[in-house]
Amino acid sequence: MTISFEGRDIISIKDLTRDDILTVLRIAKQLKEKPQPTLLKNHVLATLFFEPSTRTRLSFETAMKRLGGTVIGFADANVSSASKGETLYDSIRIIGNYADVIAMRHPLEGAARRAAEATIKPILNGGDGANQHPTQTLLDLFTIHETQHKLKNLHIALVGDLKYGRTVHSLAQSMVHFPCHLHLVAPESLAMPVHIVHDLKKNHISFSLHHTFENILPKLDILYMTRIQKERFSDLLEYEREKNTYVITAAMLTGVKKNLRILHPLPRVNEIHPSVDETPYAYYFEQAENGVFVRQALLALVLGKLS
Repeated sequence: MTISFEGRDIISIKDLTRDDILTVLRIAKQLKEKPQPTLLKNHVLATLFFEPSTRTRLSFETAMKRLGGTVIGFADANVSSASKGETLYDSIRIIGNYADVIAMRHPLEGAARRAAEATIKPILNGGDGANQHPTQTLLDLFTIHETQHKLKNLHIALVGDLKYGRTVHSLAQSMVHFPCHLHLVAPESLAMPVHIVHDLKKNHISFSLHHTFENILPKLDILYMTRIQKERFSDLLEYEREKNTYVITAAMLTGVKKNLRILHPLPRVNEIHPSVDETPYAYYFEQAENGVFVRQALLALVLGKLS
């Protein structure tokens, strides 16, 4: 079955069906194996980053340029008219006249959906507050499949900031299509939001709650580490209490499964010791590179160039 993505917004992972997700992963694999450097010639991507970003913004720009398109936009809201008080709606309404597709990050939850109301051009959500990060989830799923050769019946641990971490929110919600056992590892103050836990229960997804991860390491296929996000805390004392709660070192990896891969949406702070980088289990740098191919796939799909 051919699925049409042309003109679609990618706002939340919950908006995508299982077939939608598999289509994106299939196209990403094609583009990773066989580049198409002129596919999006004469098309323009606007990257609007109202919040700091390295990998998401640069991988979107790299994806567009390697497909032959051009990029406009900004990486600092202070250089945009938002600093003059222009509303998000007005900004998007105008920029939609300049670009064929818009990739956006914003600190406010729901901002991407609001942007989609302002333009008929496709909006690709690069993260809205602590809410959703669907393109990260798609590259995570691509990487999980690349390393495990399947997406179902895996043991996946999500570790760290599960309260504010939009990457783990989206990834957990995607599991309704690919049943696995999720090990949710967080201090009580940073536990997975209740509405996501409810979704897991409603969809009969197997999961367990933990405050430590050392005892579950031998079971895991994927260890997904996240940083404790200082910028999400209103109480810095709380951040100081929790910031080094979870740290993985090379010495801790004795006895793990050979197929274990350690992922991280990056940037890391202290949660993955540099000693892990040299082990065969580290895959977070390759994961970041896969963002280019997944975002190429999304650009090509929403612009109607591939299906």
